[in-house]
Amino acid sequence: PPDLKDRMKTTYDAIAHTYNAVLGTVLDPIRLDYLNRLLVLLKASSSDTINVLELGCGAGLPVTKTLLEHTDPTIHVTANDLSPVQLDLARKNLSPYVETGKLKLIEGDMTTLSFPPASFTAVLGFYSIIHLPRDEQTVLLKKIGTWLKPGGYLLANFAAEEREVAVQERWLGEERGWAFWSAWDAEGSVGMVEGAGLEVLVREVRDWKGDASFLWVIGKK
Repeated sequence: PPDLKDRMKTTYDAIAHTYNAVLGTVLDPIRLDYLNRLLVLLKASSSDTINVLELGCGAGLPVTKTLLEHTDPTIHVTANDLSPVQLDLARKNLSPYVETGKLKLIEGDMTTLSFPPASFTAVLGFYSIIHLPRDEQTVLLKKIGTWLKPGGYLLANFAAEEREVAVQERWLGEERGWAFWSAWDAEGSVGMVEGAGLEVLVREVRDWKGDASFLWVIGKK
C-alpha cells in the first residue's frame, strides 16, 4: 500500500507498550544468541571503538542496551526507528548513553537513511527489515553494503518463507495493530545479502515460539 510507512509508524506508536511487553523487551534467546555471536566476531576484528547501526531499535531493550554495555570492544550505536513513541522510550531507557554521546537516535524510514561509505563496523536489523516490501529490502541491503567498513558485518533476520505481502489487521490483538511483512524465500534473501557484496558466514532457519520461522544471517563485507 502507498501509505505503508505511515501506517506502520501509526501501528508502532499505538502498540508500543504491548509490543515491548510481549516481544520487544523480552529476553528472546534466539536474538541474543546471534547478538553474542556478533560480539565475538567484533572482538576478534578490532580493539578500537566500534560504530554500530541498528535498524528498528524499538525501545532499546535488550539489544541496544547490550551493545552499549559491552566494553571489549567499546561500542557506539546509531539507532533508528520509524516510531517516535518507541524512540522516546529508548531515550528514557538509555538516557546516560544519549547524554555521553555513545547513543545517537534517528527517527524515520530506514530506507531514507544516508551515511558516508564505510561508516559502520556492523549493521543490525532484528525483526525490522521484514516490514519493508521485499524490493525495498534489496535496495536497502545494497546501501548497507556501502555503509559497512571492509571486514564489517551485517546481522539480520528475514522471514523464512516467500510471501510478497502478508498483512494482519489486529497484530498482537491490538485494535490499531495493522501490520505488514514481506519476504523472498530463504535462498532469495541469502542472494540479496550476497548481492550487496557480503560473504554469508551464517544462514540458519530458526522457529520462533512455534508460530513463525526466520532466516538468520551474518554477512561479512
